[in-house]
Parts: sequence; C-alpha cells; structure tokens
Amino acid sequence: MSWLAIDGSFGEGGGQLSRYAMALAAISGRSLYLRNIRARRAKPGLMAQHLTALRAVAAVGGGALEGAEIGATEIYFRPGRIRGGEYHFDVGTAGSVVLVLQALLPVALHADGSVHLSITGGTDVRMAPPVDYLRLVFLPWLARMGVQVSIESIRHGYYPKGGGLVRLQVEPCGSPRPLLAEVPGALQRISGVSHVAHLPLHIPERMAAAASAVLADFDALQIEFRVLGDSEAFGTGGAIVLTAETENSVLGAATVAERGVPAERLGEDAGHSLRAELEVGAVIDIHACDQLLIYAAQAQGTSRLAVRKVSEHTRTVMWLVEQFLPVRFSVEPRQDLYLIEVDPG
Repeated sequence: MSWLAIDGSFGEGGGQLSRYAMALAAISGRSLYLRNIRARRAKPGLMAQHLTALRAVAAVGGGALEGAEIGATEIYFRPGRIRGGEYHFDVGTAGSVVLVLQALLPVALHADGSVHLSITGGTDVRMAPPVDYLRLVFLPWLARMGVQVSIESIRHGYYPKGGGLVRLQVEPCGSPRPLLAEVPGALQRISGVSHVAHLPLHIPERMAAAASAVLADFDALQIEFRVLGDSEAFGTGGAIVLTAETENSVLGAATVAERGVPAERLGEDAGHSLRAELEVGAVIDIHACDQLLIYAAQAQGTSRLAVRKVSEHTRTVMWLVEQFLPVRFSVEPRQDLYLIEVDPG
C-alpha cells in the first residue's frame, strides 16, 4: 500500500493537524507518512499530549506507529483493525485530555464494539477546550448527529502536574447523521459553570459575575460557581465555561484560569466571546466548528454549518480531510456569517 504524505506545516501547522491526520488515516485505512510536525511552533515536533494522542489512535486503531517520540518531526503509521474494548492513556503531564480525545473519538466510532476510554492528564489547561466545554457543548452536537458518547469527569487536573481523570464510553457509529445548523432559532437560556480548585470561593464568584455583566441584557441567564475539593480535583486551577442554548443550537465559550490574570478578566473574555456568537446569529461557535467537520465529512448526506468566522484551524481541517476522504467543502459568505457546506462523495 502506498503511503500518503502529509506536510504537518500546512496552514495552521500545529498539533491539531497531526492528531487529525492520524485519526483520518485510521478511519480511511490509508498508510500515513507525516512530516514537518508542528513546524510552525516555537518548539517543533511532538510534545507529550501529541505523543499520547498518536499512540492512543494507534492502539485503538490496531496499527503500527513508527518514529513517535518526544520531539519527533516525522512519523509513519500503518492502520489496522479498529477494536472495541477498554483502554487507558496517561499524558503524564498537564497536556490536554480533551485534545487527545479530538483524535480518539472519530476513530472509536468505527470500532467493532463499545470503546471504554480512561484518560489522565490536564482537563482545564490553556490553548485547549476545558472538559466542561466538551461535556456541555461538543458532545451534545455529536448526539444530534446520532453519536453516542457518555462522559464522566472524575477529577479535574491543571498545569503543571495534570492528574485529571476523564472516562468515556463510545458506541460505534460509522455514518453520523448530517449536521444541519443554518438557523439558530430563539434564545432559550444562557448558563455556565465557573469553578476553581483549592482556591477561595470569591474567585469563581467574580468570574461568574463578570461574565453575567457582559451578558446582562440577555434573558434567562444563570451561571453556577463552586470550589472543588480534594476528591474532585488534583492541584490548583479553574475555568469558566458558558453555553447559550437556542431552539436549534448550543453555543459555547470558555477561558481557563491563569496565574496573575484577574478573575474579572477571565469572566469578561468568556462573556464577550459568547456575546459575539449570539449577536451575529451563529449556529455553531468557532471552536466547535473545526472539531465537527471530521464527523460531518463521514455523514450520509450534506451538512451545513453557519459560523461567525472561518478560522485558520477550520481551513486547515478542511484541507486535511479532503486528502483522506471523498468529500468537498465550500464556504459562502452570508451577511455577518459564513455557511460551510460539507458534501461527502
């Protein structure tokens, strides 16, 4: 079988391209030669979370992975049979559990039985969606496509040690339903979760209050705030995740706590991000968009996604998916939005 060569420096050129290239190779059965991994980053090559994702795909995908080690800038992957069963993966650092799942979930849908995943690492870390965003925004979108994923967030984990634990059960679903997300419909409610671990209660309270102030002119607004104890979190950290539910949509926004960044700024940033989606009538937020395209590309029918912005991540994913699957993407400006159409061959 010939090798499909993918340039890891294309477009956004980050870890997402490497993770999705592995996932798409496993799904399509194409042998992958991936070079220039994370070439656009200050420290090129695989880091711990990328390495865990690639090894996890190889394990679930029953394939042979060569060259995968910390700092590697090229790998070879020959896919095999995708198998159900129980799997445990440990990032070993605060590397993002959610980013590992970005690679694993699309592959698990093609297994020959239920896939039970247990992943240890960072659940709420910078430059990655928090686990509550996965739970409250992304997985509900997959459910609309007929994809059954149950999640249990056992323990939160933060930079620098990680230690969080997430468990999921994924049921096979080789052909998701098309995603028809063109009109949001009326706003039903805005809610959110603001949390910290092993820090004073006033911090998540201030995050929630700042977000609420930004969104104060919207009705049905309620943001919870809480402090996690020893049994619920390892280490010190926090995050705020906001959701806006409409008749036909769920939009999300999130920020992760950082040392030295005021709680008010964290809440305001999340609030402004969600408000930007609502004001233009987006149906899918910019963060969910690039993650959903790999599923829409496998659906039995055309998907349409109305988004506020077509990010560089999204454009990179569209290019990458077209290298592996018989699918066509198109982007059409529509007033303040962009309509992405996904047409599987």
